[in-house]
Amino acid sequence: MIKPPSKPIFSAAQIGERLSKRVAFLMRCSRREAEQYIEGGWVQVNGKVVEEPMARVDEHTVLIDAHASLLALTDVTLLLHKPPGFDALVALGEAGKRVKPAQQLIETAKHWTQDPAGVRLLKRHFAKLTAAVALETGASGLLVFTQDWRVLRKLTEDAHLMEQELLVEVAGAVDPEILQRLNAGLNDNGQPLPPVKVSINSTSESTTRLRFALKGAHPGLIAYLCERVGLQICSIKRLRVGRVGLAGLPEGQWRYLQVHERF
Repeated sequence: MIKPPSKPIFSAAQIGERLSKRVAFLMRCSRREAEQYIEGGWVQVNGKVVEEPMARVDEHTVLIDAHASLLALTDVTLLLHKPPGFDALVALGEAGKRVKPAQQLIETAKHWTQDPAGVRLLKRHFAKLTAAVALETGASGLLVFTQDWRVLRKLTEDAHLMEQELLVEVAGAVDPEILQRLNAGLNDNGQPLPPVKVSINSTSESTTRLRFALKGAHPGLIAYLCERVGLQICSIKRLRVGRVGLAGLPEGQWRYLQVHERF
């Protein structure tokens, strides 16, 4: 026997009132404050958390958490360990068939289960995010998405002062002469290129891992420098932006920026 579908908790076409109106009545607050309580994950409808203020309720049981507070509704910053092949800056609505926006990885299923920030995950945290620091599509590593205008301003206006650290794996061994040329600075048609600090991180039988440190975001710079000195790049991974690093974050997953972390 086929069971009939269960009745949904709420429906946009259902007769009733907006959840925000019901919460405003129960909390004796403004409609905007009611919307914030709902978006903050403090409201349950028939025992299930509902985060959409426009949801309609009729004879449903609406409960507001006793610890409900609007103080926690701050803008968030998210750190993603981007895999290769994802575009860092393209917006979700601008992606084509051949472009995979990194922002599509910012979803509940890919939230790092060991996230030390202890932030309550809310749907509102996925809205109005801006990718703050460019990273090559073929590279992996730390990518920053933020809702906070202060963080965005810091990462854009102070980009030329903020050091980035990248791990670059190249084929074969790297002679000291090549390291000296990279550290001494190269130029392009007489124009000096942004300075970099390069050191050997580790070696294997077939590859060498180089640590690059440079200030500012310069997509394509490392590839150009390596080409100039005859190095073949196998992979590029950004480990750090300013004082914030990956800190064990697995590839393809994201975490919240912690309160004490500063770029």
